[in-house]
Amino acid sequence: MNETCLLHDLVTRAAVRSPDALALTDGARHLPYGELHAMQRDCARGLLSLGLQRGERVAIFLEKRVETVVACFGASAAGAVFVPVNPILRAMQVGHILQDCDVRVLVTSAQRLPALLGVLADCPALQHVVLTDVDASKAAGDVAQGLPAGVRVHAWDACVLGDASQASSDLPIGHRVIDVDPVAILYTSGSTGKPKGVVVSHRNMLVGGKSVAHYLDNRADDVLLAALPLSFDAGFSQLTTAFQAGARVVLLNPLLPQDVLKAVVRERVTGLTAVPPLWIQLAQLSWPASVAEHLRYFANTGGRMPLETLTRLRQHFPRSQPFLMYGLTEAFRATYLPPEQVDARPDSIG
Repeated sequence: MNETCLLHDLVTRAAVRSPDALALTDGARHLPYGELHAMQRDCARGLLSLGLQRGERVAIFLEKRVETVVACFGASAAGAVFVPVNPILRAMQVGHILQDCDVRVLVTSAQRLPALLGVLADCPALQHVVLTDVDASKAAGDVAQGLPAGVRVHAWDACVLGDASQASSDLPIGHRVIDVDPVAILYTSGSTGKPKGVVVSHRNMLVGGKSVAHYLDNRADDVLLAALPLSFDAGFSQLTTAFQAGARVVLLNPLLPQDVLKAVVRERVTGLTAVPPLWIQLAQLSWPASVAEHLRYFANTGGRMPLETLTRLRQHFPRSQPFLMYGLTEAFRATYLPPEQVDARPDSIG
């Protein structure tokens, strides 16, 4: 088999190797790689049935859930560019992102759509809204009220997993793209101004995922907790590193630091990546000794890890390897401090 060169090939290859191995855990839902691959394929065909052209943008404004992952990798398989939007952004910020990169298709939920109605009129490129958690009749009815003229609404199940994708089965799986073509646009938080988009290629993501999976020694029996937003490069990297190794990703939308602790214990997480503000909170919790039985490593990114926090975490996780990482979004993880160097130079990275 040829070397993986496009983002969605990660799922395809993992499905060929071990179709029954679990890829995602979303609450009580567990999705094997074989099923994820089928959903990725059907999502691509559903997007193509909407007339999506090569390189056009698909925005995903959802919390972490199976549909969020499928939409990202399905857009890649269609030959499009996905734009994961941080689910905590305000409507004005979301509207700016949709307008800034000429989003053609928006994937969101019926619960989130009403808050966006006031900004969608300023997004002239938008033609389709795909809604989760509604059936086809509701998508064509009251839910669509207030949308700009010409914007069509579709139910997720009917569009990307149902009749539309089946009817378009004669379409090619996706437009032809190569590894240097864009696959995603990741936006900054907007804390110092309007969010700014970083264009990331298939190669960016794949090389970054392969590099991180290599030095973290990720393998098929790993369980990685996706606690960070998928709109953040390190958050999305939990998917690319796990899928590179055929591991399982647990999707989590934490409200409190205690939610992270409970998920680590419940799912027997082997790898946990977070940013300093979250690590500071996690270090103050009382962690059960049983975590040492399964947590192989913990990793920091997005800023310097305070030495006091690092010390407390190492006391909580005495058998876990600490990885201090730093990387630009454009590079998708650039460098790290080997665990054996942490005692000698804990302040050298971040």
